[in-house]
Amino acid sequence: MIYKIVTPIARADMAQSGKLAPSGVDASDGFVHFSSAAQLGETLDKYYGAASDLVLLAVDTRGLENLRWEASRGGDLFPHLYGPLAEAMVVQEFALNRTRDGMSAWLQAMDLESQT
Repeated sequence: MIYKIVTPIARADMAQSGKLAPSGVDASDGFVHFSSAAQLGETLDKYYGAASDLVLLAVDTRGLENLRWEASRGGDLFPHLYGPLAEAMVVQEFALNRTRDGMSAWLQAMDLESQT
């Protein structure tokens, strides 16, 4: 699984249009930025620290032809999707509050589910 952090507004727009509209660094870099479960906490702190409500989208990497793992922050390999993030690619979503209540348990459940 890989994870995309979006605002509730972006999530609603995605549900309506069928794909995530590129914005911010996704639009300027030309790909959709994701994080692995291990990278998620730092990504949230670095880019979304001031946000009170977010949505975490889980995407199964199996079958993603345009996915590349590329060096980024600190030389760590991050998942980048060179193409649109379609609604059909999202397998689960989780509402995040400022304290991220339940995120660790949800990530563990997603990891266990993806291994089956």
